[in-house]
Amino acid sequence: NARLDFRIVVPRVLFLGVGTGAAGLTPSSTIDTVTFDYSSNPSAIGTGNPAGAITGNVVPVRVLGNNGQITLTANTTGALTNSTADTIPWSEITATSSLAALPSPAIPLTGAGVASNVTLSSGTKITDRSANWTFSYANSAVVAPGTYGTTNGRVTYTAAMP
Repeated sequence: NARLDFRIVVPRVLFLGVGTGAAGLTPSSTIDTVTFDYSSNPSAIGTGNPAGAITGNVVPVRVLGNNGQITLTANTTGALTNSTADTIPWSEITATSSLAALPSPAIPLTGAGVASNVTLSSGTKITDRSANWTFSYANSAVVAPGTYGTTNGRVTYTAAMP
């Protein structure tokens, strides 16, 4: 008799990619920027109309995990500010997902927001979801001039899994 034992070791895996990092399963240090630019359309300021030029408002997202339910949260450190401390609240920025199974969590005014659940794949412990999140600026008020987001302009997304 000859005997041979086999073992396959699979570690717990959790991956979240938003923007550039969503393309593969390799961590990326790139921080992408979404810009709503009213320079070419100043008459639209405060009217609820979209910006004259928008760059990067469609952002690819991928979540992969192998140990059950994954939740996503968004975190901010306060309102978007310009160089003279004028503000635009995060409630003016929203995101919609191209896939209901991978919803974008609501962006909080400050701190950690409410978690959103990513739907498990095929009723298993495995999740592998990809979508595009489209960000919008409500533009519901006239604000002072400046480039907002020079401080407090970052949303940090976090994935959690049991």
